[in-house]
Amino acid sequence: MPDIQVIEVQEEQKPVLRQLIELYEYDFSEFNDRDVNAFGRYEYRYLDHYWTDEGRYPFFVLVDGAYGGFLLVNSHCYLQKSGSSKSIAEFFIMRKYRKQGIGGAVAAIVFDKFKGDWEVLQHGDNVPSQIFWQKVIAAYTSGSYQLSTVETESWVGQGYTFNNASKS
Repeated sequence: MPDIQVIEVQEEQKPVLRQLIELYEYDFSEFNDRDVNAFGRYEYRYLDHYWTDEGRYPFFVLVDGAYGGFLLVNSHCYLQKSGSSKSIAEFFIMRKYRKQGIGGAVAAIVFDKFKGDWEVLQHGDNVPSQIFWQKVIAAYTSGSYQLSTVETESWVGQGYTFNNASKS
């Protein structure tokens, strides 16, 4: 297994995160049918909020010291209603690092950083994401999770909820 690090993105590193988000949005466009804007960009609208709003946490994924992806954690939850709940807002592992156990390791690292209620949603058309999260969350929680249907403003999918407060 390569050396995997999950590090918080500093505000001066925002341009690097912005570029990685563009790669993520490109990958995800097959599920959400988004087009680039007049400047050829997807422009993730919540990026700046990760340095201005409480309860938002941006992380880089480093694999052997190289950028391998990112994830965004926030407290905007559809299923978990406690004020301290966390959600994986966006999760991206670059294609070169997929199917090596890196994504699962990254998820566990981040879940362990924030103890309590969690939710992880997947777009209804994103079958690879559904397969990935089912495997990762089942392993992380030893099968102690709930799966629900989720309907947001713009899509229908599924969501996993669990509590890891007692996990050591």
